[in-house]
Amino acid sequence: MLRVKKITAVIGKKVYTDTGDFFGEIEESNLVENKVESWRIRLASSMGNFLGGARGVIIPHQFVKAVGDVVIISRANLPLDEMENNEQTVDLSEESETRRPPLM
Repeated sequence: MLRVKKITAVIGKKVYTDTGDFFGEIEESNLVENKVESWRIRLASSMGNFLGGARGVIIPHQFVKAVGDVVIISRANLPLDEMENNEQTVDLSEESETRRPPLM
C-alpha cells in the first residue's frame, strides 16, 4: 500500500545511502508544478569531505529510494569521489540529466 507523507513530515529526517552510510538531514524540498523535484540535504561532516567541503547538496527526487522513518538515497548516483568543489551547496540535480532514465 502506498502511503502519502506530507512534505513537512519529511523535513528534518535523517538521510542514509543504500549502503548504510549516514549522509545528512533533509533541510527543504524544491517543488515544481506541485511535485517534488529535488531535496536540499545538509551533509554530515563525514560526507562534506567527499564533496570538497560543501555543507549541503541538492539531489533530484529520483535519487530517493525510500521515505519512512529515515530517507534512503542511491549512493551509486552520487559522484562522491570525483567532486572537488568548495561551494556551500552542491546541486547534483543538473548532473543527473545525463543519468535520467528515458520516459516511457
